[in-house]
Amino acid sequence: MSLFDIFNVAGSGMSAQSVRLNTTASNIANADAVSSSVEGTYRARHPVFEAEMAKATHQQQATTSVKVAGIVESDKPLQKQYSPSHPMADADGFIYKPNVNVMEEMANMISASRSYQMNVQVADAAKSMLQQTLRIGKQ
Repeated sequence: MSLFDIFNVAGSGMSAQSVRLNTTASNIANADAVSSSVEGTYRARHPVFEAEMAKATHQQQATTSVKVAGIVESDKPLQKQYSPSHPMADADGFIYKPNVNVMEEMANMISASRSYQMNVQVADAAKSMLQQTLRIGKQ
């Protein structure tokens, strides 16, 4: 793997963590949403990552990058609450709240943010190494 491949790996990692941060932010933003039906209730979403292997045509080396395979909805049960006076209550007096755990989402957001920062540091280190290599060539 060359130093230039590191930029592709770090860049794809930053892109993947950006998707993770966005879905986490969406989950937190919808944590207090209320619905009158199970079908209309917001469900927590989470990205699914996969490592993507691409073979270089002439070097026969494999470079790895991160790819977002998709975003899946959580299958945790929704919160069903009896509240007959609520304007969104169904005919039986129930409202439905999302299956979002704000504490888990905050931990997920911190983890994604730190992963993003690590990828930035990897790209900075590779840049520094390339600059040092160019300085050696000048001497």
